[in-house]
Amino acid sequence: MKKKQHYLFVIVCLLLVFVGCTGKKGAQNEKQQDHKKSTTSETIQKTAVPTLFIHGYSGGNNSFGRMIKRIEKNDRTKKELVLTVSAEGSIQAKGKLTGKKDNPSIQVLFEDNKNNEWNQAEWIKNCLIYLRETYKVTQVNLVGHSMGGASSLRFLSTYGDDPSLPKINKFVGIAAPFNNFVELSNGETLEAVITNGPAIQSERYADYVSGINKVPVTMDVLLIAGDVQDGSLSDEAVPVADALSVVSLFKAHGNQVEEKIFYGKSAQHSALHENTEVDQLVTDFLWN
Repeated sequence: MKKKQHYLFVIVCLLLVFVGCTGKKGAQNEKQQDHKKSTTSETIQKTAVPTLFIHGYSGGNNSFGRMIKRIEKNDRTKKELVLTVSAEGSIQAKGKLTGKKDNPSIQVLFEDNKNNEWNQAEWIKNCLIYLRETYKVTQVNLVGHSMGGASSLRFLSTYGDDPSLPKINKFVGIAAPFNNFVELSNGETLEAVITNGPAIQSERYADYVSGINKVPVTMDVLLIAGDVQDGSLSDEAVPVADALSVVSLFKAHGNQVEEKIFYGKSAQHSALHENTEVDQLVTDFLWN
């Protein structure tokens, strides 16, 4: 009888120890999760500075619409405004800027979505004038996909030093043909293009060189390229060397520049703005 009682006593003690350890481990895990959430929230900088998302050639609402929605779900931004620009350059606005520190996003849509980069640069300027006059906006970020990136740099190299316009804090170019689709020349390496610029410079690139002094030197830059790994060294539309052709140009000017190449099927030209890894990189660059 005593032996049986002894066994029961030992079992009860073991159960108490197990429950105690489990509770302690659970509390530690909960604490670690809370710390992780806290750390994540601390790295997100919330400001009232708007970010303009500019689609590419023949683009539309979906070009950046889904990307912004995904970023909204992660509480990194809040889509507050859509600016639709007519072929004459007039602005039609849907929504409004609230002035809240929620990293507001503005989607820019061109009604004539196959127009040239010079007109698009003017339309970007008109958007900034609208934001200044309507909301007294003094600084913004620009994100451009494909031709939207090329037109953004056309704007920067033409009007970037205009003190009457909002200052551009950060610029993201996603798969943008900055050198007008020029591929690597014979014997040229991607490393050489990134370090020294392209051996063959298009007229578009030469214009950027001429206008680089108008680009704010304080503006941070992120350039993204895609390589579908089919041997073309491109995203099926824009060569990697083209999308990264202005890295050295920005660096020589004094800008802080980051470049990133994505690989595989999700790095295809139009798939880049649907790629969640691109979402993460862009949001970290803009708001961390």
